Amino acid sequence: MEIVQDKTGAPPGTIVYQGKDTEEKVKITLIQYNESTFVEKDFYKLSECLDCFIPNTIRWINIDGIHKVDLIEDIGKRFNIHPLTLEDIVNPSQRAKFEDYDSYVVAIMKMIYYDKELHSEQLTVVLMDGLVISFQEIHGGDAFDMIRTRLRQGKGRVRRMGADYLAYALLDAVVDCYFNILEKIGDKIELLEEEVTDEPSKDILKHIHQMKREMIFLRKAVWPMRELINNIERSETELIKPSTDIYLRDLHDHAVRVIDTVETFRDLLSGMMDIYLSSVSNRMNEVMKVLTIITTIFVPVTFIVGVYGMNFDEMPELHSKWGYPLTWAAIIITISLLLYYFKRKKWL
Repeated sequence: MEIVQDKTGAPPGTIVYQGKDTEEKVKITLIQYNESTFVEKDFYKLSECLDCFIPNTIRWINIDGIHKVDLIEDIGKRFNIHPLTLEDIVNPSQRAKFEDYDSYVVAIMKMIYYDKELHSEQLTVVLMDGLVISFQEIHGGDAFDMIRTRLRQGKGRVRRMGADYLAYALLDAVVDCYFNILEKIGDKIELLEEEVTDEPSKDILKHIHQMKREMIFLRKAVWPMRELINNIERSETELIKPSTDIYLRDLHDHAVRVIDTVETFRDLLSGMMDIYLSSVSNRMNEVMKVLTIITTIFVPVTFIVGVYGMNFDEMPELHSKWGYPLTWAAIIITISLLLYYFKRKKWL
């Protein structure tokens, strides 16, 4: 069920949730870490979460659920987040973008997951000094399990780096999910190519149209990522350290690869549609060729039997002893000559 609330005439920064209705509780996960410390705990009240802050640690607050407007407003007040940002957080249809404010930067994007068909979930990452706050919808997939595992086990550089590297890692996890989705779509496209060339059918045409809709859906989600990452790289904020720039450039390359792959898949699907139409047309041409040959063969036969089917008494061959077998001989010879001619022309 979709919530439909009219925001016409409302001032900018009006926080109105416009996603799917749900009664589930919003879960707040707090992860605090440095090279020697790691603490992870779940909360359902923001005040309890804030009371557990540990000094001299990098903090990651993950909000599972954006449908509780009161909680989003409370977070905005406690961390001095602009109302325009809060308005974007609770709008799941918001286009991916990056914005730079005085005390924080914010990136909004789509997480894609595959459950029989493509689904998207909005993710908002807010980077502050020593703090990352991520907002995601309560339904759908979570791309951050690998990051949590690395934090728990102390593997990789994420425990040694700052909050800006954690924010980068979250964005990188989302882009990695795009690659996983593209791999699954690529496998489906390979199967469709085999079916189209071997035995095209109406079901395959439906699958091609479904795949094309999925690629449009995916393109709409991933295309703004290149602009988003470009804006991050051009940002002059001090929250992103120079040591993280090289990883952002690598992330930009990954996003470009995703976009190129999406465009390639779209071209392949368009090509498969052309192959399908050509195959159907060729099959129709083969059928018409066979019917034309049959018709051509029976035209002279029909003429012969039509002549001798006339109701006249005075016909030279009508009372002849050899009239009937000669007529059959003429028919067989005519058919044989036509078949021989078609064979010479390679029409058969």
